[in-house]
Amino acid sequence: MTKPLSVTIVAAIAANGIIGRDGGLPWPRLPGELPRVKRLTMGHVLLMGRRTYDSIGRPLPGRTTVVVTRQSDWRAEGVLVADSVERALEVGAEHDREIFVFGGAEVYAATVPRADRMVLTWVDQEPAGDTTFPEVDWRDWREVGREPGEGYSVVEYERIPS
Repeated sequence: MTKPLSVTIVAAIAANGIIGRDGGLPWPRLPGELPRVKRLTMGHVLLMGRRTYDSIGRPLPGRTTVVVTRQSDWRAEGVLVADSVERALEVGAEHDREIFVFGGAEVYAATVPRADRMVLTWVDQEPAGDTTFPEVDWRDWREVGREPGEGYSVVEYERIPS
């Protein structure tokens, strides 16, 4: 029997909902956050939009990267490409049944209804920015874990079965 597909949203969100500015993060690196994300995602599929991929600049080692783009001729070495989030989920599922959504805003908005888990880093700042995390109906989610960090908290949520 095939393991069910698990879709986890991974995002860092400021207190005011901002997730990005000018194609990058609107805050400096958060101490200890990147190693935690690496441990969480290692060996699995990362799904992200092209602009998010461009901001990272390369496929992250030890993970399969699937990039969603409307640019039919876009390619990057070591990256799988899909023209829609739905197709990206299918492509990712061919490689691993655990998919981690890395952004950006449009990809998050399209995957929130499909996700069964979210691991959100809540940043204790209210920076200016041009990209926000999509609206979430928090009645559909329950907090199942919380880990404090220096200037942030990592909170894990699971979707409440309907």
